[in-house]
Amino acid sequence: MTNVFLAQADIEAPPIDYAAILPMLIILGAACVGVLFEAFLPKHQRWPGQVTLSLLALAGAGVALGAYAGDSPERGVTTLSGTLAVDRPALFLWGTLLALALAALLLIADRSVEPGGAFVAQAGIAPGTVQDREQVGSTGMQTEVFPLTLFALGGMMAFTAANDLLTMFIALEVLSLPLYLMCGLARRRRLISQEAAVKYFLLGAFASAFFLYGLALLYGYAGSVRLADIANATAGTDRSDTLLFAGLGLLLVGLLFKGSVGPFHTWTPDVYQGAPTPITAFMAACTKVAAFGAILRVLTVAFETTNWEWRGVLWAVAIVSMLIGAVLGLTQTDVKRMIAYSSIAHAGFLLIGTMALTDEGLSGTMFYLLAYGFTTLAAFGVISLVRDSTGEATHLSAWAGLAKRSPLLAGVFTFLLLALAGIPLTSGFVGKFVVFSAALSDGMAPLVVIALVFSAVAAFFYLRVVVLMYFSEPAPEGPSVSVPGAFTTAAITLGVVVTLLLGVAPTFALDWAGAGGFALGS
Repeated sequence: MTNVFLAQADIEAPPIDYAAILPMLIILGAACVGVLFEAFLPKHQRWPGQVTLSLLALAGAGVALGAYAGDSPERGVTTLSGTLAVDRPALFLWGTLLALALAALLLIADRSVEPGGAFVAQAGIAPGTVQDREQVGSTGMQTEVFPLTLFALGGMMAFTAANDLLTMFIALEVLSLPLYLMCGLARRRRLISQEAAVKYFLLGAFASAFFLYGLALLYGYAGSVRLADIANATAGTDRSDTLLFAGLGLLLVGLLFKGSVGPFHTWTPDVYQGAPTPITAFMAACTKVAAFGAILRVLTVAFETTNWEWRGVLWAVAIVSMLIGAVLGLTQTDVKRMIAYSSIAHAGFLLIGTMALTDEGLSGTMFYLLAYGFTTLAAFGVISLVRDSTGEATHLSAWAGLAKRSPLLAGVFTFLLLALAGIPLTSGFVGKFVVFSAALSDGMAPLVVIALVFSAVAAFFYLRVVVLMYFSEPAPEGPSVSVPGAFTTAAITLGVVVTLLLGVAPTFALDWAGAGGFALGS
């Protein structure tokens, strides 16, 4: 017994670099405080309390991030027993997530577009029942979405900085579980919202199982779940590569699923359509940043030396994703589903930059994530404003002649669609340019040519909406355009301004994205 106590006395707590992980701690701590707000604050005080807390948390995390980034080591640091790597790419991705989460939070907090907010209290109530009608007619906003959003954001931050696969898996679940719940909380169109939540949960569980099984196989191969240890094992070992590539394949299935990369995209159109639009915007922007941040870290740190073996497979995946997104996007009659297929095509473009495994590929991909996130957030903010008696009017026929009903809104949406298409003087053009340039420099010219073809195909369904808005007659009983509240106006304005600035003056963001590489130490 004495020996046990002596052994316990010799155990030292691992050193923790609190300054490095402070932004993430602030977000997760605020999420926990938000849960206490729900338990102890009177109902009429919860909305202002949660909004204030969430905005202060984002601001505090941003200040902490800026203070640390100015003096951060060029090659980064690993902390918490090496489970987190806070390096320059992680800091850029954290800054991107915080900025995108600010815009998404403004959309979530708005109570003017949909009286009482876009969320209901009980997702499990059967649609069409008396209880459901009472819930839709209530004006009180359910504020549990604020701590859930912060928990998801904290999971995303941990996901992009995870230095071992087990930490990455835990972060994956922390970011995913709140999203599964929030997808089913739409105040309007309850049945499709519940369907979206169930599909996302079931398919997400399968994807997590693939990730976990891949983790187990890689542990069997390398004897460790640390990314650096896996890289060392691939560099010099006489073990069979079967475990290595089987584990990598299963691991990538889980990561590509979260990034909406075809053919692992099947959840995306249904969930984007059925979820409350502010949550769709949050998922479309932030989840893609988290997923591709993790893919970049895994491929660069753990599997760079084996890229000749897996790059051909990812070539095929990127082509399939672009094909699915561009071609099936042409057939969509719902605006939210169209943007969903657009995101699948963009995931294929992002995967091209991810495969480059060069400094240019890393910085180009991260810039693309920043640019795409703000554009798609603003686009969903615009979509939430076109409404009829049943809620959002997302069928394309409802957008006919929108320019005659609201020229400003039609002009803003046109600009955002042109950015998604990659037209010059928008962030979308610069994002595609830097990603494709990195791929050309790394010898992927055939893949870039294919990507350009699919970019042209995808541009057609963006321009189709523009033509519909400007050159079609509005229906006599067509939907109205809601006057946005201050929060929605601020979110859309932020997205449009960033989309324009990154298109005409992208140097600052590109320099920050290219400021350094991943921390390769264990």
